[in-house]
Amino acid sequence: MASTPANFYTWAKVQVPHPFSSSNSSTCSPVDLGFPSKSISMRKPTPRAKIQCALHSPAVLTFPKQPYQYPTITKRDTPSPPQPAWNLFQKAAAKALDIMESALISRDKQKPLPKTSDPGVQIAGNFFPVPEMPVRHNLPITGTVPDCINGVYVRNGANPHFEPVAGHHLFDGDGMLHAVTINGGSVNYSCRFTETERLVQERGLGKSVFPKAIGELHGHSGIARLLLFYARGLCGLVDHSHGTGVANAGLVYFNGRLLAMSEDDLPYHVAIKPCGDLQTKGRYDFDEQLKSTMIAHPKIDPVSGELFALSYDVVQKPYLKYFKFSKNGKKSYDVEIPLDVPTMMHDFAITENYVVIPDQQVVFKLQNMIKGGSPVIYDEKKKSRFGILPKNVKDSNRIIWVESPDTFCFHLWNAWEEPENDEVVVIGSCMTPPDSIFNECDENLKSVLSEIRLNLKTAESRKRAIISSTEQVNLEAGMVNKNKLGRKTQYAYLAIAEPWPRVSGLAKVDLSTGEVQKYMYGDTRYGGEPLFLPRNQCTEKEDDGYILAFVHDEKIWKSELQIVNAMTLELEATVKLPSRVPYGFHGTFVSKKDLENQV
Repeated sequence: MASTPANFYTWAKVQVPHPFSSSNSSTCSPVDLGFPSKSISMRKPTPRAKIQCALHSPAVLTFPKQPYQYPTITKRDTPSPPQPAWNLFQKAAAKALDIMESALISRDKQKPLPKTSDPGVQIAGNFFPVPEMPVRHNLPITGTVPDCINGVYVRNGANPHFEPVAGHHLFDGDGMLHAVTINGGSVNYSCRFTETERLVQERGLGKSVFPKAIGELHGHSGIARLLLFYARGLCGLVDHSHGTGVANAGLVYFNGRLLAMSEDDLPYHVAIKPCGDLQTKGRYDFDEQLKSTMIAHPKIDPVSGELFALSYDVVQKPYLKYFKFSKNGKKSYDVEIPLDVPTMMHDFAITENYVVIPDQQVVFKLQNMIKGGSPVIYDEKKKSRFGILPKNVKDSNRIIWVESPDTFCFHLWNAWEEPENDEVVVIGSCMTPPDSIFNECDENLKSVLSEIRLNLKTAESRKRAIISSTEQVNLEAGMVNKNKLGRKTQYAYLAIAEPWPRVSGLAKVDLSTGEVQKYMYGDTRYGGEPLFLPRNQCTEKEDDGYILAFVHDEKIWKSELQIVNAMTLELEATVKLPSRVPYGFHGTFVSKKDLENQV
């Protein structure tokens, strides 16, 4: 096993580098983010001429013998923020609150953190952050980039700007966008932070002050952190009135704007410059129409061009609202969805005529912090169900609730109607244990690709695993052909999330037969969410297109963009990237035509 480079855990900040103290030893150990793991074993696939497949990717990180060199970023790229113009009272208050925070941190360090909130675990290896990189042009390409791929592939992810001083979960990091611009065979790359209100203020203060929603807000210590934060707000040291979100999860291009999202805030509008660089335009409220947060996975209907979304509140009713936007950006009425408790709702689905809303068993109970626990818990007494609501309604009177026992889907890949059976069919990955992403547990995590049938007449449900038990593999992150969203689809393109939580390859799954075709990245090579890009809007074959994915080699510590033919699962082209790309979340593709029509 190769040793960890001496400077690898130097924090990814250019102007003020300092060592990142973690529980990692000097030798490299397996990355375990606190989620129960499950090994992967597969029959060897038939070799293809253009790709190299791995039968079993080892759950061990190896590092290059030479220290990893971060790219140089000039002062012009990262200007020093001005010092806050505080009065004497504010300066005294800031000093007093800093002393209290230091005492709280010292006390917390006396007890070990669970793996799900230990920064030395959550952001180890290629989960570790990188600095920003301005545009790098004319990247080396192996193979041929298909002519139909012309535009920008953008992927979101969590990339903490400041070294965590307490608990930190992978989902807590600041949003960073990685953009690959493809134009006539020439390829550029850049990565930039989304300049959220939170990040801008923390940069001005020179440290992290906003609470981390998952990693820090546990038990009495979490309550103390909230009190410290609101005390800073009362003293005018921070301003949370313009949102506290990190915009690190979802991405959507809608009505001339690329929007970066996390469900705890409004979206952020990010402009793509002609050179391929990225610039945050600001928090976007759809011209003052949106007054609440928006879920990180809004859906665009491929026929109507409308955007559908949810908003949830963890403190006060209504806990959930549904709304939509016309293709020109005009917002509908808010439709309040009746829920007894605030539910963790990361995703939902649409069909041709309905929205499908999961009300599952992972809920928010803030009062649980008083007892010393996590505010995000699995409520075994609660019944999991789906709400089917017509798209064009002004209230929730017509919603149909259908129970689906023991169902928790972090993501829903598609849904469609089968009127002949009075059913809505939902395709999602059912995860057990349901709260294992947020809370440490001993049970092995499973993510089973499932078909869930919801009968609108009888309000009964049926659920089946799409893949046979002998072929079962964790599938968690991906998509269907976006031109078929809300309609019956044959294929889904999903990440093989093994050894969990890393991604060793991608799977093309026939949703009717359960047939699985696998494309493996190879030994010591791991990726993320595969993005399916249709060849064009009018192609007759549903799988006629390409799959784009970032892949990182943990042996040589280099990253690349791979372009795979979705029909044959053969590698068409590889783009060598000038910077390491950490494992991240969700992405989208913005075509050349859309780029020309940006607001």
